Amino acid sequence: GHKGAVYCVAFSPDGERIASASADKTVKLWDAATSAVRLTLKGHTGEVLSVAISPNGEWIVSASVDGMVKLWDAATGAERLTLKGHKGAVYCVAFSPDGERIVSASSDKTVKLWDAVTDAETRAK
Repeated sequence: GHKGAVYCVAFSPDGERIASASADKTVKLWDAATSAVRLTLKGHTGEVLSVAISPNGEWIVSASVDGMVKLWDAATGAERLTLKGHKGAVYCVAFSPDGERIVSASSDKTVKLWDAVTDAETRAK
């Protein structure tokens, strides 16, 4: 399905879907039972290095060498938010257990905590 290396995968909480992050600048959402592609998420301008699915399964977050963190609707593939603030590639993203926050780690030597609802950066280290 991808046209480049796959860097990261994540299961949905119900185990029915798998998200993958790729060097082809896309995220794909797969049906775990059939291996069919449900969605292809396009919007990053660089390789996508990390992906995670929210605890309720409604959102996908992705991180890229373009320095952006993007939040996507897992049902429609619509881009909901672009979190800007890193000054380098973003290598890893994760949701908090309640799904209300996103954490990201970058080559700019920072870890940022974001509000997944408002897109506000709440803390950086």
